[in-house]
Amino acid sequence: MDLDIELRLLPPEKRRSLKPGLEFGFGRLFTDHMFYMEYDKGLEWHGACIKPYEAICLDPAAVVFHYSQTIFEGLKAYYGVDGRIRLFRPDQNMARLNHSARRMCMPEVDEAFVLKAIKKLVSIEKDWIPRERGSALYIRPLMMGTEAFLGVKPSDSYIFFIILSPVGAYYREGFNPIKIFVTDKYVRAVPGGVGDVKTGGNYAASLMASEEAKKLGYTQVLWLDALEHRYVEEVGTMNIFFYFEDELVTPKLTGSILPGITRDSVLRMTKDWGLPVKERRISIDEVIEGIKSGRLKECFGTGTAAVISPVGWLAYKGEEYIINNGQTGPLAKRLFDELTGIQYGDRPDPYGWIQFVEP
Repeated sequence: MDLDIELRLLPPEKRRSLKPGLEFGFGRLFTDHMFYMEYDKGLEWHGACIKPYEAICLDPAAVVFHYSQTIFEGLKAYYGVDGRIRLFRPDQNMARLNHSARRMCMPEVDEAFVLKAIKKLVSIEKDWIPRERGSALYIRPLMMGTEAFLGVKPSDSYIFFIILSPVGAYYREGFNPIKIFVTDKYVRAVPGGVGDVKTGGNYAASLMASEEAKKLGYTQVLWLDALEHRYVEEVGTMNIFFYFEDELVTPKLTGSILPGITRDSVLRMTKDWGLPVKERRISIDEVIEGIKSGRLKECFGTGTAAVISPVGWLAYKGEEYIINNGQTGPLAKRLFDELTGIQYGDRPDPYGWIQFVEP
């Protein structure tokens, strides 16, 4: 993609910055600038710029409103212990973005160019990156169909933008074990569908089960397969792992599970540590039996937002089961320490996962 990025920046006196002690939570505060470009059939991508964060004006008949033709990604920028700004495996986010684009009949982007845009935007907004361990600058690239029509077909025009948000811990529990609710009433995705795509409709479809779980006191929902309501798939915002006494197991990617980048990182690391690791189908009955017998030592979720999230309680069919006495297990702790150590620069990066953002 042979594009220049035009800079339309606010004058210094109008720019804000992250105030010390500000409580920013997750995804509620946004930086001064955004990256933006458009696509039109026949013109390809054009108009790439970094401009002040602002509302986007769309026609009421825009495809995204009626047929949900939209995809997105999520990654983070971290201030390392050496003062350098780091991105964790951003090339994988770019590859997954184009996988989503192909499945949703949307135009692909030049992965190297979008990564260049991310680095430029983060560099401009570097004063928004929190310095506290456990905090970061969340990066949200998003593409949506904007053509105005009410027929069901792929849009001929698109907007792609990137916004930034300083974030703390995703879950209010922090790194403490969370409670998850297993639903056999609703389903998230089916084989052949779009479960392995980061598209808005997947998340909208999950809201009902999530709200019902929260009313019962649970943090997240664990989804089962759509055909038999028997096999574990993923948690609402994370992939899921089960550490039995003789193996570490995560559901294999069948097309209905999002291929998480943190998931892949955990698989790489634990295999190198010599742990017996398997990607296979795992039934909820096997999980429950493992809890009852003591074979299941730990359960944890993996994802960009929370990194590693230990699971201490699991509810299924009216019964609540306690995992590892509701405590964080040693494997989850080791993985969390290693991954965050790589991300913040105080542990070696043997895989070359970190890319730097130069000021």
